[in-house]
Amino acid sequence: MQSDFPKSKARRFRARRSTGDRVRDALIALGEAQGQLLSHEEKAWASITFSGTRHEVTFAFDGPDAIAAGECFVAALPDHEFTIPGQLVADAAVSKVDHTLHPAPRMVVTAALLLLEDV
Repeated sequence: MQSDFPKSKARRFRARRSTGDRVRDALIALGEAQGQLLSHEEKAWASITFSGTRHEVTFAFDGPDAIAAGECFVAALPDHEFTIPGQLVADAAVSKVDHTLHPAPRMVVTAALLLLEDV
């Protein structure tokens, strides 16, 4: 017995990547995938002529190798050329860095980014 329903190709659901997802991915790559994402806050931002979003992202770099990658992250972030479709990174800065040695070496970095919609 055959069904009267037409056979359809099942589409796999694939969530669209948001701007926040792309920012996190770019920052993880800049940190050589050595940082663990602790938090990410995103807020809408607008001026008279521009609109976009502000991002504050915090990463932890645990261990000597990760800390070395984190130090490169801190040095490279302000001048890094981001490629985020439809967005222009107007400002990227490290706003806070905390180092601890005990009980294990750790560096926590907070970065602030301003993205403008590229129309």
